Amino acid sequence: MSIESIISEFAGIAASPAKQLANYKAEGKKVIGVLPYYAPEELVYAAGMVPFGMWGTNDKGISLSKEYCATFYCTIAQLDLEMLLDGTMDQLDGVITPTICDTLRPMSQNIRVAMAKLKKMPTIFLAHPQNRKPAYGLKFCVDQYTNVKKALEEISGAPITDDALKNAIKVYNASRAARRDFVKLANEHCDVVTPTKRSAVLKASWFMLKDAYTEKLVALNEELKKLPDCDWKGTKVVTSGIICDNPALLKIFEDNNVAIAADDIAHESRAFRVDVPECDDPMMALAMQFANQDYDVLLYDEHSSENRRAEHVVDLVKESGAQGLIVFMQQFCDPEEMEYPYLKKALDAAQIPHIKLGIDQQMHDFGQAATAIQAFADVLSMQK
Repeated sequence: MSIESIISEFAGIAASPAKQLANYKAEGKKVIGVLPYYAPEELVYAAGMVPFGMWGTNDKGISLSKEYCATFYCTIAQLDLEMLLDGTMDQLDGVITPTICDTLRPMSQNIRVAMAKLKKMPTIFLAHPQNRKPAYGLKFCVDQYTNVKKALEEISGAPITDDALKNAIKVYNASRAARRDFVKLANEHCDVVTPTKRSAVLKASWFMLKDAYTEKLVALNEELKKLPDCDWKGTKVVTSGIICDNPALLKIFEDNNVAIAADDIAHESRAFRVDVPECDDPMMALAMQFANQDYDVLLYDEHSSENRRAEHVVDLVKESGAQGLIVFMQQFCDPEEMEYPYLKKALDAAQIPHIKLGIDQQMHDFGQAATAIQAFADVLSMQK
């Protein structure tokens, strides 16, 4: 298959998750919704079910969820609940609700109450440890994952064996490796993999079984490797934030010849940065993967005074060959907003230009963003 045809398939899936959900149900599969993020999807896969990412939507208003949500919840969380309430996700067989931030903690209870009240689907609560690296943190994480495992076994009607979980870990590690390869190739061939196409390829991973997704992505990677070197005349940036998957916003990048060299986006590279160790105890291996996650504003860092996360982002800009950074600041995301001054300090010290754009999934007018991106592209082009 050609590069365009493979990317087109990914784009179709990314644009129509409800259709993809219906397809899996038509095949007789059970599907589990997974809210953001760091949930152990491997457990769902090992249970013979389909993990289905839920990261809000750019195509829906907020109405029903207002009964349960505070107005200062981010739109990702509000729209996830909206889709659970309005019937969009009624075909799910259950939903996992991690509590990784101050919005998702109460939201998990809102979803539990709403689903019970409407007699819809079971809700699987997941609490990650703040102190994830010490032995007691690992034990707590294993205990929480064991609760998730038991709940999934009740839904699937069959036990999750160690062998099945070890296989799931191999499948997911292969998928993470393929996505890491893809983002590097997308940088090398940014004339072919535009910001919109790059986003679609990565977004599709949340709505596909990982073995099928990886097979298709590896095929795309192999085709990209055959391309001649790209002589990119435009500018390159690194993106940072929780999510930026709106095609209308990403089209502005393309209109101004701005390519994405790499990202520090939760919806994208943060999700596949760290593999699960392949060892004899697969449950502990999943906990170790979470313990090994670093450089994320939502995770406790005992060395935070060293500003390690900001230095990681600075290194990402330098190593990717980008000229600057664009921060997509999700409205009402307190961790990202509180961390920004430290990020700015590191960027300024490294003399890396950047801009901060406030976004949410209810935005439809990107006039101000277009002006800011155009001006930023002009500044970067003069510095090349």
